[in-house]
Amino acid sequence: MHRWFLIPAALALMLAVAPLAQAAPAHVRVEGKTRTIFGANEPLIDSSTPLAALEAASVRGEFYYHLASTQFGNYVDQIGRFAAAGTGGWVFKVNGVLPPVGADQVQLKRGDHVLWYWATFNGPAGPPTLELRRMPHGCYRVLAQDDQGKTTPARGSTLTMGGRRVATKNARACPGRHRGAVRATRPGAIRSNTLA
Repeated sequence: MHRWFLIPAALALMLAVAPLAQAAPAHVRVEGKTRTIFGANEPLIDSSTPLAALEAASVRGEFYYHLASTQFGNYVDQIGRFAAAGTGGWVFKVNGVLPPVGADQVQLKRGDHVLWYWATFNGPAGPPTLELRRMPHGCYRVLAQDDQGKTTPARGSTLTMGGRRVATKNARACPGRHRGAVRATRPGAIRSNTLA
């Protein structure tokens, strides 16, 4: 007779654990309007969706974000101090692609890269996001990704390491010995990930 009491308890436990089972370790970064808000080196955070990744990052990084509810669903209308207004607002990419659905609708897989960033739109497409890759012999390559994740060499980009800046040539640079993390920037593009 006591076994009947265990069935509801077991079901409640299974329902509570089910959302956790769907979480996967994903790399998370939040690029603000003027600086990196969280995760320049894209730490792994267990998350089920990009929205859950933002929530977990906000707890770890102690920054504020706000959700607005509309007839089309919830969307992030503020991260940090900047609220969406006019042609500027917050968007996200998963593995370099801007999904056509809300941040709570994309199921993350192990190793996915989630990037939240401030974008100013000057037409149907958003600004390119930069990706920094390490090459042999202390060199780096900078790629620009469009909203569909297509990459092209990020010509005109600059590497920053500590207080030193090195212009790329054909989106590549070999800065030689240096200290600190390396990051790429380019006017009109979203800052790259950081490589140590």
